[in-house]
Amino acid sequence: MTEEIAGFPDEGLAFLKALEKNNNRSWFQENKMDYEKFLVNPALAFIVEFGEQLKLLSPGFNYDTRTSGSGSLMRIYRDIRFSKDKSPYHTYLRIRFWEGPGKAKDNPGVFLWIDGHHGGMHVGVHGFPKEVLAAYRDAVISDKAGAELRDLLDSVETSEHFSLVDKHYKKTPRGFPVDHPRSDLLLYNTLYASSPHIGKEILTKRKLLDVCMDYARDLLPLHSWLVQLYSRSSA
Repeated sequence: MTEEIAGFPDEGLAFLKALEKNNNRSWFQENKMDYEKFLVNPALAFIVEFGEQLKLLSPGFNYDTRTSGSGSLMRIYRDIRFSKDKSPYHTYLRIRFWEGPGKAKDNPGVFLWIDGHHGGMHVGVHGFPKEVLAAYRDAVISDKAGAELRDLLDSVETSEHFSLVDKHYKKTPRGFPVDHPRSDLLLYNTLYASSPHIGKEILTKRKLLDVCMDYARDLLPLHSWLVQLYSRSSA
């Protein structure tokens, strides 16, 4: 695989930057070939190569090269039906790799995003379904799973590289002890860690694969804990 294919070309980032100022259907249709050539095609190449590398970390990782939005490459088209913002397009590209049965959106995973300026990686879950949220809370107050999670999150929070999503709730959920030593972990309704921004000098080079693998490897314990949580909640 060539240097150009492994990363995202300058033209792809330029497209996303221009889309910020021209977020309308007319401009997008006029420039759609650039979107396909400089973003979709490099993304599909990245999905295959990075997906295979992730499988070396955990064989259960999945990737999918469909471009319908059901696979690893998420849709650039926004759902504006219930939004005050009627801009038709996301101004960033999103790619996901997941582990677990069923649809990609229903499982923990590794997420890469790219806009016209930089990129970044998230590892974890963007929103617990109701049944998983209940299982998460039970895990937090259990001796073994809760202690494991505390150690994992302490490692993330003290790292120079990663940050945790903000807590959602202000108060301990009803039915759980406010004085529990891990009551602060009950304030999450989603759980993921974010990498530092990935600069253009990396996004446009083959080095992007190495950087993403380093981040994924470091955050694999958090990912694996969440995979086990989802497995227990569906049993």
